[in-house]
Amino acid sequence: MIEIASEMLDARINSLGAELSSLRDGAGRELMTDADPAFWAGRAPLLFPIVGRLMGDKYRLDGKEYPLPQHGFARRQQFALVEQAANRAVFRLSDNDETRAVYPFAFTLDAAFTLTGATLATDVIVTNTGDRDMPASFGFHPAFAWPLPFGRPRADHRIVFEEPEPAALSAIALGGWIAPENRPSPLDGRALKLTDQMFERDALVWDRLESQSLRYDGGEGSGLEIGFAGMPKLGIWTKPGARFVCIEPWHGIADPVGFDGEIWDKPGILRFAPGESRTFSMQVTLAG
Repeated sequence: MIEIASEMLDARINSLGAELSSLRDGAGRELMTDADPAFWAGRAPLLFPIVGRLMGDKYRLDGKEYPLPQHGFARRQQFALVEQAANRAVFRLSDNDETRAVYPFAFTLDAAFTLTGATLATDVIVTNTGDRDMPASFGFHPAFAWPLPFGRPRADHRIVFEEPEPAALSAIALGGWIAPENRPSPLDGRALKLTDQMFERDALVWDRLESQSLRYDGGEGSGLEIGFAGMPKLGIWTKPGARFVCIEPWHGIADPVGFDGEIWDKPGILRFAPGESRTFSMQVTLAG
């Protein structure tokens, strides 16, 4: 674990997956999941080079099939620590024999974590270091404590979006793919009142997102403000009864049910030209 700190927060990042594993306030209160394996042992995996699940857990490229697990392989890879300061750490994953066997592209994935006052900024830079176009998506998957450690009951917790989000949500089919039907928005105005029941059909998925930030809190008092400018999709997920809620800005999405095209046709896939880099960012701010 690599530890960084500011005057208001401290964080621990695991070099396996460059996964944020702990975020605590100045009083030592944990803001992340307890990672109870009875529900889900993850904490904040980085989703690359896909978001979600592929049909048959494989994709097609130039007529050849490649196996790839849900959310890709980055979360199971060891990252190198390439920069460290008191309040900042940068990790890097480069293509290797294992990744090239399932994803035949040269790349670097740099994950920078910076603490400034009450804000943790995570900036992930994807770079195509090869000599041909590269298909990729990226997503964040942080799991925050539900309830937050500020004394409010679990049942009072909510997520308030920056903008109204009237559009219907994408439904998740059995197996984790995007179903052909939609599900109505569960928001009351801009607010989502969290209940276990809303996750009985898996994640809530906004395929068309207006907001670039939201607030997660217990109805009053301290909470977390989460910014994700440039990330056009959002997943919110937990397992009923678990003590976490995942707030997941994405630039990508699972396969639609029945999808059998090439990876270039997969919804949410970006095309990286040789030498091209793109940055995906999320900020978590402890707010009163």
